[in-house]
Amino acid sequence: MKKLNWLMLLAAVLLVAGCKSNKSSSKDTQAKAKPNTDELKFETMRDPPIKAKTHFAAGQLAESRGNPNGAVEQYWEAARIDPKYKDAYFRLGVVYCQLKHYPDSIVAWKQYIKATNGDATGYSNLGFAHELAGQHDEAEKAYRKGIEKDPKNEPCRVNYGLMLARDNRMSEGVLQLQAVLTPAQVHYNLASVYEHQGRKEQARSEYRKALNIDPNLADAEVRLSVLK
Repeated sequence: MKKLNWLMLLAAVLLVAGCKSNKSSSKDTQAKAKPNTDELKFETMRDPPIKAKTHFAAGQLAESRGNPNGAVEQYWEAARIDPKYKDAYFRLGVVYCQLKHYPDSIVAWKQYIKATNGDATGYSNLGFAHELAGQHDEAEKAYRKGIEKDPKNEPCRVNYGLMLARDNRMSEGVLQLQAVLTPAQVHYNLASVYEHQGRKEQARSEYRKALNIDPNLADAEVRLSVLK
């Protein structure tokens, strides 16, 4: 009987020892599986980059709200991000002219021409900016470059022709206008130049010529009726 009790006691001791061993092993496994927070590294969040189109849209919004200086700032930022963003340069050229910042407008149009690989209409706008700045020689060079690029470009031909007419180089101006306009339109544009110069009799004569060729040219009829 005593021998049996000793055997039972020994079994109980072994059982307890076995349980302790398993419990300790489980804790060690959990300890190893638990991450060390001191070693954790998280990626810092960054704001997504603002695209050139976003700045361009902000520039258009500023224009619509009567804030040309704010528009200029946004358009230049768009161009900084994308140096080939031709629409940004186009709007810069227009807005600077509206602000009468002609040297800045000239810079913008040159950038536009570069971004478009020599767009003829870009040369027309560059020429007009030079003309507004009183630089007629530079304006003529720009118009001629545009015409060389595209002989049928209407903005270049018309702007150049009107400048020549305003400079009293009338026959040269007519040749430029005739290259892209109908005869009635040529007379109408000449009449506009004369009217702007206060030469009312010549203006009336040209408006009448335009209407004789094209009686449906409503603008010429209206301008003639109010010209006193």
